[in-house]
Amino acid sequence: MKLERTKNAARNIVFDGTLEIVNMLFPFVIRSVMLHCLGTEYLGLNGLFKSLLTFLNLAELGVGSAMVFSMYKPIAEDDAPAICALLRLYRTLYRIIGLVIAAVGLILMPFLPGLIKSGLPAGMNLYVLYLMNLGNTVVTYWLFAYRSSLLQAHQRRDVISKVSLAVRLTEYVLKVLILLFLRNYYLYLAVQLVCQIAVNILAALCAAKMYPRYVPRGNLPKEAARDIFRRVRDLFTSKLSATVFDSADTLVISAFMGLTVLAVYQNYYFIITALRMMLVVVLNACMAGVGNKLVMESKEANYRDLERISLLFCWLLSVSASMLFCLYQPFMRLWMGGDNMLGTGIVVSFVVYYYSMGANKMINMFKDAAGIWRKDRWRPLTAALCNLCLNLATVRWLGLYGVLLSSVFSIVFIQIPWLFYNLFQEVFPRRFMGKYIRLFCGLTAAALVSCGASWFLCGLFRLSVWPTLFVNAAVSFLVPNLCLYAVYRRNPVFRDSLSQLKRILLSKGKKTEEPHE
Repeated sequence: MKLERTKNAARNIVFDGTLEIVNMLFPFVIRSVMLHCLGTEYLGLNGLFKSLLTFLNLAELGVGSAMVFSMYKPIAEDDAPAICALLRLYRTLYRIIGLVIAAVGLILMPFLPGLIKSGLPAGMNLYVLYLMNLGNTVVTYWLFAYRSSLLQAHQRRDVISKVSLAVRLTEYVLKVLILLFLRNYYLYLAVQLVCQIAVNILAALCAAKMYPRYVPRGNLPKEAARDIFRRVRDLFTSKLSATVFDSADTLVISAFMGLTVLAVYQNYYFIITALRMMLVVVLNACMAGVGNKLVMESKEANYRDLERISLLFCWLLSVSASMLFCLYQPFMRLWMGGDNMLGTGIVVSFVVYYYSMGANKMINMFKDAAGIWRKDRWRPLTAALCNLCLNLATVRWLGLYGVLLSSVFSIVFIQIPWLFYNLFQEVFPRRFMGKYIRLFCGLTAAALVSCGASWFLCGLFRLSVWPTLFVNAAVSFLVPNLCLYAVYRRNPVFRDSLSQLKRILLSKGKKTEEPHE
């Protein structure tokens, strides 16, 4: 079965994008309400639990990515028995993972006080709060999580997004009402748990309705099962790396600097996370289509897609980095007030971290779509260990600078160069590696110039907060677009990319070839 990649990608971007906008705006509101109704310490505690449970999710080992990748070929060949056998294996693995997370989470309970230097809210039972958060994570795996793989492998993430959108809107409204009128953090977490259960059940029902012939039954051939377990083993290092980058910073700050500093840091990091998730929407929308095409088309054709996607994505990354750089401080002053702001140097570090992280995710998407996890298994582990060691070594004398720059160093000098090498050894023609590096470095240089030019021009205006926001937004949006257009307007890759973008935007939405029985 050949998926309609362009139409599916466009549909996924629309609904995933809508969901991420909701997931960005409402938590922003909730964070603001929590600060004023409960206090800064609760923000830090919320962030600490999230990061700690992300570490526990290492038990997932990348099973989801391996299973979705394993479905690309049987879906392309319309091999229903193989898909059913994969579902059965996926269900078994996720049940085991849920048990492992629950067990390890309980074992970690006695060590919780050591992760908080200062700032624990008075009257709160740390262990009850932790168990409620742990339960929210465990039910994610136990309740029909395996069925979502069908939607993802068929490039129908939009269905999951629609379900999540309806449930999350309800959850966010209830949370705001609880914070405003009841100010009960226990009830706040209970709503979160119930809504996670609802998302899992509703997504499973949609998958069952759309693909009724795919049910968990049968067994995979031993060699196929061994191949999946090898992928899971190799994916563990990627999972470890992602966990360190997303969670180690938070744990280090909490343990060495306290919950109050962590809360201020996370106010800034919250903006980075929101922007990053919008970028991930674009990449996730393309993932299944890229994986399908890597199976069916030549290396040369896939390399041309790499160039086009890289140019469009780095363009988007450059514009968003420029706007982030120029809007960060005015926005934080308006949102949290001058007492909860960090210095300009930290802002520069955040922007550099954001761009490098986004570029890494874009290249990593091709690696995941190609499934070359074994070849790539040592890269994320090396980067993760480097990041963690640098964090611990520098946090005492560089503070937040040490935490951010440790991540930037490991991405720029370990992750990205190593990814280039692996991709052009396994996926794309080796002779094109130098050409692609020149394109990538050129795009990065253009981003640096456009960010600097935007910052300089915005600095010429001396206005109050609200006019500054509007002026800086206009300048930081126009300058990178004009710079990049001036540099790349005659570039053949840009012309091809523009044509591809037009096809996505003007897609008429022909009927898909997916089975809807």
